[in-house]
Amino acid sequence: MAGVLSGAGPRRWPRSFADRLTAPLPGPRELLRLHREGGFRGSTEGADRIPVRRQGLPPLRDATASVTWIGHASFLLRIGGLAVLVDPVFSESLPGVGRRLTPPGLCWEQLPRIDAVLVSHDHYDHLDAPTIRLLPRDTPVLVPASTAPWFTRRGLRAVRELDWWESTELTGVRFDFVPSHHWSRRGLLDSCRRLWGGWVLTAGDARLYHAGDSGYGRFFAEIGERHPGIDVAMLPVGAYEPRWFMGAIHTDPDEAVRAAADLGAARMVPMHWGTFLLSREPVLDPLLRTRAAWKATGRAQDDLWDLAVGETRQLPRT
Repeated sequence: MAGVLSGAGPRRWPRSFADRLTAPLPGPRELLRLHREGGFRGSTEGADRIPVRRQGLPPLRDATASVTWIGHASFLLRIGGLAVLVDPVFSESLPGVGRRLTPPGLCWEQLPRIDAVLVSHDHYDHLDAPTIRLLPRDTPVLVPASTAPWFTRRGLRAVRELDWWESTELTGVRFDFVPSHHWSRRGLLDSCRRLWGGWVLTAGDARLYHAGDSGYGRFFAEIGERHPGIDVAMLPVGAYEPRWFMGAIHTDPDEAVRAAADLGAARMVPMHWGTFLLSREPVLDPLLRTRAAWKATGRAQDDLWDLAVGETRQLPRT
């Protein structure tokens, strides 16, 4: 299951990746309980206090990489001379999710030429069809196993699928697809038909990790062992209540901070909060709880990159 990909031809995948699940998915009994308790979503109270700083994209100065939070799990990463979009979602609303609480941190027109797009999995808040349609058809797109047909049906011509622990390179930047504790589904009958995971990007001495979406578990430590020296880890901190339902697939803030330590990451960026109302926790709690959990570890406050929507941080040269 490990290796560097040299070709981009079609590959044969299993019909289902359910054997990769690290916890059982909720069944009818759990869904009924959730409905009786009021469903997924909480209140939008406090949404007007989500930090937003839409100041455009600053130039890379004396830095090896930069991280710009577009919102939710969407980032623009500049590394090794490339501009990379991860899980880009620019739509105002999503099916079954509703409207954004905050605007995208960058307008589409503010983006530089995109050298590659990374997708972690097929859930609507990570894979957005209207956004994908904005891309030039020859944009390189790296996706989980069995996800390429979704893109090729929409005219994308440079799509490459990866399995867990596989990697590929683009003009000197290495992209490793790594496991996560999650699942996939886009329709009523396609649960786990496509793989899910996260991404490690490496160029020279710079190494960035985007977790995609994940519950807490053993993979974080294994990723850290296989990819030591992670400079910045983008970790999900939202959509965690009710815990009995969400715990296996979404880290809460305390678990995300623990995951950063497991990874051996020098810095952490909280994500997967402040954009869409997905669960019951108050909208500001992911940020406040992450700050408290980070402080409790005794780590330097400057190493928690708690970005505002639209904010960019740059990784200084060492």
